[in-house]
Amino acid sequence: MSSALKQIFLMIRVNLGSLPRRLAISLSMVLSVALVVAVLAGFLAMARGFEAALQGAGSTGIAVILGGGTNQETGSDVPDEAIRSLTAATGGIGVARNAAGSLALSREIVVAVDVARASDGADQTLSLRGMDLAGPGLRDRATLSAGRLFSPGARDIVVGARIADEFSGFAVGDKVRLGAVDWTVVGHFTSGGSAFESEIWADLEAVQSAFDRQGQVQSLRVRLDGTGGLPVLQEHLSAFPGAPLTALSEADLYAAQSERTASLIRLFGWPLALLMAVGATAGALNTMMSSVSDRAIEIATLRLLGFGRLPAFTATWVEAVALSIAGAALGIFASWLAFNGWQASTMGADNTKMAFQLDVTADVALTASLLGLAIGIIGGALPALAATRLPLTSALRARG
Repeated sequence: MSSALKQIFLMIRVNLGSLPRRLAISLSMVLSVALVVAVLAGFLAMARGFEAALQGAGSTGIAVILGGGTNQETGSDVPDEAIRSLTAATGGIGVARNAAGSLALSREIVVAVDVARASDGADQTLSLRGMDLAGPGLRDRATLSAGRLFSPGARDIVVGARIADEFSGFAVGDKVRLGAVDWTVVGHFTSGGSAFESEIWADLEAVQSAFDRQGQVQSLRVRLDGTGGLPVLQEHLSAFPGAPLTALSEADLYAAQSERTASLIRLFGWPLALLMAVGATAGALNTMMSSVSDRAIEIATLRLLGFGRLPAFTATWVEAVALSIAGAALGIFASWLAFNGWQASTMGADNTKMAFQLDVTADVALTASLLGLAIGIIGGALPALAATRLPLTSALRARG
């Protein structure tokens, strides 16, 4: 091992060994880094959880047909003529058929309904989705967890697991007033934690009748006929007269929705974390300058014994980085305890409540930790440089 490396390792050991003398100020740096990392990790975990809830709802084998030139169900309207033309089509149009030879298709509409939350009595806007009997079967991950599905024409509702857990009055057999009429809860369903669990499902005609939406259909859900079904369906729809119809995979529909909201969450999270990081960097600089001042005699003595500037610089910088790593680890641990699996909710694409779980994943932890590490690298650079420029004679004179 070269002489320079030996000097570097020795000065690092001396620096780290002197930390107990500066415990309070060193802990302040660790805690400030931990706070920055925990805040950023919280925002990123929120974005990641929201993306997971929506992307988990999407399937590449299911297509959603929308009308009116929009790419989301809000504002979409699929004309009756288009539905009749589609269902009457023969031959291959990119849509799978059931055992009876009919298209695997569900007409659907989404209505916003207000429901009082059990915890505080506050009204929350939820999604009531009217659909054909084939609708639940076109959700690949959806399964009944209790009760049964709705009956045609009846005012029955099947409730997602997240709604059943958060709101009172949604047990199987309960009567719930949605809009101006009462509905009977006949079942609960799960969907692997996806966005579907924040919906209430009912028969299409019952929803149309209860909310004065007779004849209105916002979207069609279809099962594609193999991996090449979507382009075939899109080509078939392009020949329809009147308002344009758009077909896109369910996965693409929800991915686009998740990207918009997740980007907005990150847009708030990153500036706040960076602003806090500036303060933490200033704190790190102050901590390390105090460290250099506290060890001025040690550094000067070692320099007079032949130690170079590089070991002094490296040892001080390593100390700052080590403290920031400890802070980042503490911040990630705290964010995992506080946020991972925490239930949150936001407004979905149709202005209704969508629940999801925060998810502190490995990439969230890595991104937040890198910001914490950057605080130590930047905040420790100037004090490390100061350690190399320490006036040796004045430092030793101060000892006397």
